[in-house]
Amino acid sequence: MGLAHVEDPVVEDVGARGGRLPRLRLDQLLDELQVRIDAVRGRQDRVHSLLEAVLSVGRELDLPQVLRQIVESAVALVDAEYGALGVVEDTRLSEFLTVGIGQDEREAIGPLPSGHGILGELIRHPEPLRLREIAEHPASYGFPPNHPPMHTFLGVPIRVRDEVFGNLYLTQKRGGGEFDAEDETVLRTLAVAAGVAIENARLYKTARDRQLWMEANADIVAALLSGTDEMDVLRDIVHRARSIAGADLGVLALPVEDSTDLRVVIAVGTDADDHRGLRLPREGSFIGAAMAAGEPITTAEIQKDPRVTAGPPRFGGLGPTVAVPMVTDEGARGAVLLARAEQRPPFTQDESVPLLGFAGQAALALQLAERRRSAEQLTVLEDRDRIARDLHDLAIQRLFATGMTLQSTLRFVDHPEAAERLMRAVDDLDETIKIIRSTIFGLRAKDATRAPAGLRARAAANVEDAGRALGFAPALHMEGLLDTDVPADVAEDAVAVLTEALSNVARHARATAVDVTLAVTDGTLTVAVTDNGIGLAPDGHRSGLRNLAVRAERLGGAMETGPGPGGGTRLVWTVPLCREEPGRP
Repeated sequence: MGLAHVEDPVVEDVGARGGRLPRLRLDQLLDELQVRIDAVRGRQDRVHSLLEAVLSVGRELDLPQVLRQIVESAVALVDAEYGALGVVEDTRLSEFLTVGIGQDEREAIGPLPSGHGILGELIRHPEPLRLREIAEHPASYGFPPNHPPMHTFLGVPIRVRDEVFGNLYLTQKRGGGEFDAEDETVLRTLAVAAGVAIENARLYKTARDRQLWMEANADIVAALLSGTDEMDVLRDIVHRARSIAGADLGVLALPVEDSTDLRVVIAVGTDADDHRGLRLPREGSFIGAAMAAGEPITTAEIQKDPRVTAGPPRFGGLGPTVAVPMVTDEGARGAVLLARAEQRPPFTQDESVPLLGFAGQAALALQLAERRRSAEQLTVLEDRDRIARDLHDLAIQRLFATGMTLQSTLRFVDHPEAAERLMRAVDDLDETIKIIRSTIFGLRAKDATRAPAGLRARAAANVEDAGRALGFAPALHMEGLLDTDVPADVAEDAVAVLTEALSNVARHARATAVDVTLAVTDGTLTVAVTDNGIGLAPDGHRSGLRNLAVRAERLGGAMETGPGPGGGTRLVWTVPLCREEPGRP
């Protein structure tokens, strides 16, 4: 045959031996083969990417980092422009992590979603959801202002064991395409791995927190056994609880004596000054609700919680909150409150239960402190009884006998000046006996159920109370017949002056030493308080000092303030004890 009968080169199968496939030119076959090779290679690369994503997610143990890694891996695997992970709490989103939206865009959009629309659809029906157009779904009701446009959507739930932990949301397939079944399969596979990683991170966090609580408990017990001041122990408890639980605010409140109210004695963290010293009723306060319940109570939004109805606005910027009562076998002795900033995750049961036991340490600190004070008070009273007995049985009798001896000696003294000196000595002994008897009366004023009647005992109790606020015990000096020569109304003013003066030192002076003197000399009562602090500010607020001056002027006396001998401040309040009454010369 000639060349004219030769056909172009082709690849063909003989139909006579089983049928013919469509004849393909060699270049078309090669192109098709290349496409299939690329597809296989693409799937292989995607499998490798999925495996790498699973491994990278599983390597993390810190829960916030695990969640962030899950979202970033999901966006890369399905080639989405935007991604988010919403943590589900009950029927709402308690936490919402986003990828692809910058900080400025996030602030322009406003508050993070709580779980409505398409996001809520996945919460209500935790099954994979794939959409070509978000706006076409019946549950969709649009986006807030300043929100970037989104059309395609793919969402899958993340399960931890049998619990739906949250949902993965992916939008805007790059290149303008739609999410396909393969994307859904990849995302579902990642969600399974994410559930395992989240469970591991939770277990790790629980074990780590348990160790931290145990260490903190051991430190608190050591402090209690060593006799550390109870306020220092309580302050340490609040600091440790706030740190371990990751709270922004820590508060501790105690019952007000002879009242049903509570007073916040310790507050640390965000806006602590708005809480410290606040007096609240039990009914209408979150802390009071915890004491009434006798167990931890939580809220995701403290500013909207119906149990908070009393007190000034003080929870601005705060959201998730937990309050636990300080319980002993004698009942609730106070409560601890921890709060986190808005948009932060709520407190879980795993976090609340250890906090309840830790708050019990605070109650134990108060109980031990009370028993320690009772034991110390009993020791002091027993010592006072012994001193009083010794003064009465020994000192007074000797002084009285000495006075009688001197009086009997007068008849043998002929010199007038010597006789006068002996009489003065007898009078001095008589005055000394009066002072000792007054001291004995003060030492034996043991009734703790009512305020001590004598100025000596009241002043001593006042100074002892001030030592708790100051952090050290002031030095106290008392002279003269404070209990017998000072009228009751003047004693009331003197106690009030002493209270205000010591309170001013505790609040403003930053002193490390305070000296208090009460003296009755020549018909005058003097109350002097001297500290080694920073002194009076030239433009400071002095309404309290003005009140003290008014008290002195009303009694015919005066008050002076100035620098102390070694710096600091010295306050001297002086009033006469013998005042002329109106209508008398």
